[in-house]
Amino acid sequence: MSALAQRLDRFDDRLARGLRRHGVFLLRIAIGVVFVWFGALKLVPGLSPAEALVKATVPIVDPDAFYPVLAVWEILIGVFLLFRPTIRIALLLLALQMPGTFLPFIVLPEVCWSTWPLASPLDVFALTLEGQYIIKNFVLVAAGFVVGGTVRRRSGPEQRL
Repeated sequence: MSALAQRLDRFDDRLARGLRRHGVFLLRIAIGVVFVWFGALKLVPGLSPAEALVKATVPIVDPDAFYPVLAVWEILIGVFLLFRPTIRIALLLLALQMPGTFLPFIVLPEVCWSTWPLASPLDVFALTLEGQYIIKNFVLVAAGFVVGGTVRRRSGPEQRL
């Protein structure tokens, strides 16, 4: 192995170790901030781009009463993700909330897909902006799995938070 290749290999190893050491912590903080942010937007009428979609998705309850509850729920998920001792609570709240985020695909499919009813198998990929907003929740679910996989791990000094 050449000297350059050895240096690149050492650099790559140090970088990978740093990512392992700090990646899950940063992921947890990032999704915590996203939940606090999106929840806070919902507390101000008309500020969240998801307001109309959420309210139209829950016709069996009073949407004006449900919406602020959802906002606080999301803020709590975010806050509980920010502190290591409360991760389990955050993940429970997240697990209870996430199925509801996919409800528009069932309740309001015409809002989620550009073409409804789907005329071709490829139409399943033709999501509206609302559909794309919903589908990104798969990333939040996966992030929850990653963070959840660390709850029994001892935290190092840099991850006490």
